[in-house]
Amino acid sequence: MKTVTRPTRTAPDPERPQQHRIAPPFVLGGLGILLLIVMLVSISFGSISVPVPTIVQILLNSTGLFHFPVRWDPSLEIIIVQVRLPVVVGAVLVGAALAVAGTLFQGMLRNPLADPYLMGTSSGAALGATIAFVLPFDTVYGNFFPLTPLLAFGGAVLTVVFVYAMARSDGRTPVIMLLLAGVVVNAVLTAVQTLILNLWPSNDFGRLLGLYNWLSGGIAIVGWGPLAVVAIIVLLGLLVAFALASVLDVFALGEDAAAHLGLHVEWMRFLIVVVASLLTAAAVSISGLIGFVGLVTPHFMRLLLGPRHRVLLPAAALGGSVFLTLADLLARTILAPTVIPVGVFTALVGAPFFLFLLRSSKREYKW
Repeated sequence: MKTVTRPTRTAPDPERPQQHRIAPPFVLGGLGILLLIVMLVSISFGSISVPVPTIVQILLNSTGLFHFPVRWDPSLEIIIVQVRLPVVVGAVLVGAALAVAGTLFQGMLRNPLADPYLMGTSSGAALGATIAFVLPFDTVYGNFFPLTPLLAFGGAVLTVVFVYAMARSDGRTPVIMLLLAGVVVNAVLTAVQTLILNLWPSNDFGRLLGLYNWLSGGIAIVGWGPLAVVAIIVLLGLLVAFALASVLDVFALGEDAAAHLGLHVEWMRFLIVVVASLLTAAAVSISGLIGFVGLVTPHFMRLLLGPRHRVLLPAAALGGSVFLTLADLLARTILAPTVIPVGVFTALVGAPFFLFLLRSSKREYKW
């Protein structure tokens, strides 16, 4: 009698990449090309449509290295270089900053629900913007750097410092204390913001609308000056974040294992919090409160590429830039001439997409 041997099933190796994942160079290259296409398309749309080839020639001429013959209205150069390009570059920077900040917090806390506003950054920035709103002089828009972004940035940074100081005890900063302090401070600052708006009512509808648009989220760039300041902070923050990739991989093993491997857990946690918070503060200073970019993008890239942060962080930066630039384009054009606040648009699109990711990934999700 013949005996039939059944093949034994071996447990999947968590270190072995999944078959459905795409090679990282293809993903990063594809995201880079997609970002360039989305930027050009976003610049071309507006009250005056400009063909993409014309945009490319204008941008190349502005570098001084190329000299294409001018076959377009010279006013288009001002529209492209001084008006539309700063907004698009701002969306790229904000998307990258929020996505990388979300990746840093998720990796440090090993919590898939962590986002860039975890430590009260949003409420601190909102309170700073509200204080700028109630001041008796024009602060919402200015010639070089409006006071609203400055106070929003300062409010976000001070809130993070306060939360971290409150959570720290006996030379240690337990994660649970960090989370609880962030929740409590967020609630208190939101209450203070509401109190200020009730005690200092304003009949200036324009200023009220400006604050509402800021709180709803939108890329508000008034020139290259403010954008250059934000770009320096964001680019430096991204470089430091990329250098922390191996540290985040060690954090994934747990804090005790990380300490046994020689990692200074407290110092590295502090550094990650500082970098992620500065990225978030710089982003909200020019964009207001935009949700889901720092939550959805890391999840999607982690499902696509796996948990290695050496690949995940640059992919999240590119993916966040593509997501927010495309969201800003659709928010401006889908119901034109009405402009949907981009924060509302990212929530309406990002929330269902995030639920779809969770539903479809199920057991395939690996931390």
